[in-house]
Amino acid sequence: MSIMSAIALYGVIWFMTMFLVLPFRMKTQGEAGEVVPGTPSSAPSDARMLRKVKLVTVIATVAFAVIAGIILSGIITFEMIEGITRGW
Repeated sequence: MSIMSAIALYGVIWFMTMFLVLPFRMKTQGEAGEVVPGTPSSAPSDARMLRKVKLVTVIATVAFAVIAGIILSGIITFEMIEGITRGW
């Protein structure tokens, strides 16, 4: 795996993890009872983005290490994936 492939893989894993983590413990302005004028009541009242970014980075790094280890060890190869998907 080249450096650019590793960076691309980490980026994809990081953003997928971010989209999964974003709705966790989200409290809307409507639920909090403090709707700011000009915003919908479904807007988050306190997103806590720095905390979520830290959590996503830890989870994505662990997932990247596992996936990169599988790719580099040869447990799953491109030929295996191609053989499975060829019949589709």
